[in-house]
Amino acid sequence: MQLLNNELTPRQIVQELDKYIIGQNDAKRAVAIALRNRWRRQQVENAIRDEIMPNNIILIGPTGVGKTEIARRLAKLANAPFIKVEASKFTEVGYVGRDVESMIRDLVETSVAIVKAEKTELVRAKAEQLADERILDILIPPVHSSGSFTTEGNEEDENIRNQKTREWMRDKLKKGELNDKMIEFDAAEPAIGMQVLGPFGADDMGMNIQDLISNIMPQKRKKRKTRIAEARELMAQEEASKLIDLDAVNKEALLRVQNSGIVFIDEIDKIAGGGGKSHGPDVSREGVQRDLLPIVEGSTVNTKYGTVKTDHILFIASGAFHVAKPSDLIPELQGRFPIRVELKSLTEQDFIKILTLPENALLKQYAALLETEGVSLRFQDGAIKEIARIAFEVNEQVENIGARRLHTILTTLLDDLLFNIPDNIPQRDFEITANMVNDKLDKIVKNRDLSKFIL
Repeated sequence: MQLLNNELTPRQIVQELDKYIIGQNDAKRAVAIALRNRWRRQQVENAIRDEIMPNNIILIGPTGVGKTEIARRLAKLANAPFIKVEASKFTEVGYVGRDVESMIRDLVETSVAIVKAEKTELVRAKAEQLADERILDILIPPVHSSGSFTTEGNEEDENIRNQKTREWMRDKLKKGELNDKMIEFDAAEPAIGMQVLGPFGADDMGMNIQDLISNIMPQKRKKRKTRIAEARELMAQEEASKLIDLDAVNKEALLRVQNSGIVFIDEIDKIAGGGGKSHGPDVSREGVQRDLLPIVEGSTVNTKYGTVKTDHILFIASGAFHVAKPSDLIPELQGRFPIRVELKSLTEQDFIKILTLPENALLKQYAALLETEGVSLRFQDGAIKEIARIAFEVNEQVENIGARRLHTILTTLLDDLLFNIPDNIPQRDFEITANMVNDKLDKIVKNRDLSKFIL
């Protein structure tokens, strides 16, 4: 679903997010407005369009409450280039580590991959047709003229027979009857991206030796022997890449990054200053903030596909802010994240909803996994309530990791079942009850040390 095509309203965006994320209505409203504003900006007259900057957002809340999922689903809704980075992975320029501009280069790579996949889909039918012809040329080589006048009639007959055989084989190929037959063919060797290393690491250069010499050195090819089904797919990919205008792909990818790109900066609280110290690691943290500032404010970043202006990229930052506060960020950076939304900790009722309501709910996932073994798995309402109660209790007593606690609890609960199927359990139907949940987990929950290691 692409936002610009469907023109989703903020209310509709929230409804789509509700399918996967429980609660957190304030955060959903904030990102829905931000996304709709991007569409609104595209409708504005050119004179003022460039002056309308995105309202970047800081999501504040403990881990596992839906911060990353909100941003990821938002990007999927908008069909926009999206990248998630961790602020703690960056270092101030001059230190060993990734520089902040690398996030924009990674975003461009993502955008190029999206556009290339879309263009490939458009030429897929033609590419498959060309791949089929290549396979037929290997199976039934075309008749070559001998240049002799005495054999002209024989050559014509041979050409007719050859063409009929090709049509017969083409029909079998399309029906998949030749899929398991082995075939040897020339395949392009995958490019090995050798990075040019600069004084601050490979990411700073953003250059690829393979790209630089590709126009000078011919692409290497090697013999491969595979099943026709696999060869057909490989050849179709090669033919599709020949049919696509890569310059047009790169140009469109850059435009998408500049107008609809989304960068999700996680753990931004880890680079916030703490307590007014002015030496040691705090200097580096503040340095990262100052390096980040021009990217968020709007600057030009060089990539191997061309320059990218970051003025209209939407930045969504998130952090738990247990120790630091948003006000511990440098004032200039605070000003570039005007929207602040606090996400609430999850309750028992939230856990029940998370287990059952979303389209990708955990219980649905486990049921689908066991269905592949011919096993039906169901959870009684009482069992679901007990799982939610235990998740909430362990989060309160040990450490609050939000909805991720449900993964550890369900893995522990279903451990024997997942291990023994299909070897030792002939039973095909399983129903998890509240008593079964208590029998399996109660002792672990009561022993706090065990809870720390197991749940």
